[in-house]
Amino acid sequence: MNGVHDLGGMHGFGPVQHEENEPLFHADWERTVVAMQMSAIGAGIYNVDEFRYYREMMDPAAYLASSYYEIWLDSIARLLVAKGVVTDEELDARTDTIRDNPDFAVTNLPPNAGPRLGGGPDTPDEELITWIPGNTVRRHLDQPPRFQPGDAVLSGNDQPTGHHRLPRYARGKPGVIHLSHGAFVFPDVHSLGKDDAPQYVYNVRFDGGVLWSASAEPKETVYIDLWESYLTPA
Repeated sequence: MNGVHDLGGMHGFGPVQHEENEPLFHADWERTVVAMQMSAIGAGIYNVDEFRYYREMMDPAAYLASSYYEIWLDSIARLLVAKGVVTDEELDARTDTIRDNPDFAVTNLPPNAGPRLGGGPDTPDEELITWIPGNTVRRHLDQPPRFQPGDAVLSGNDQPTGHHRLPRYARGKPGVIHLSHGAFVFPDVHSLGKDDAPQYVYNVRFDGGVLWSASAEPKETVYIDLWESYLTPA
């Protein structure tokens, strides 16, 4: 999808700020957002590609002004409304209640509830961020892969309106197949809540000079995982 979220290779945003010894979560509400995400996907309400697609549809100004888990929360809320789990009116009413009574969210939890994803109060944060057991996007295809390591390819240059995993800076560029990962769910279709439509996924090597011309660093190489339909023989 062409949107503000596709920041790869763009200028003007300044250097990436690294926080020394950054914790996995900066506040307990972020843990709650992760719990909501895992619970919703685990219950089959939506899939991970639908979640990503809804993040991309966030208002551009709000997206750039939001933190990582604020973007997650926005996507989850809109998805739950779209899936009929809650209504906009119910979300607004609960927001008003908590705004007027900040302790409501804590004092009205059922016994033993909380954003621990099944872990106890001393569970390390790193153990909370685990995917749904048995959930995999790897698939099997009877037909052989179209490309082999060493094959020269050209990435597509489409301008999609939906979810798409080929970044703008790498579209219409020549590359070389580095390796094949096997077959996986195709996110462009899966993000619409439709069939898996699996395809082979390849790790493709691009020369930095091809991607960014004179602004590339010497001998720079970029490796990108791309689905088969994104590629044609060069």
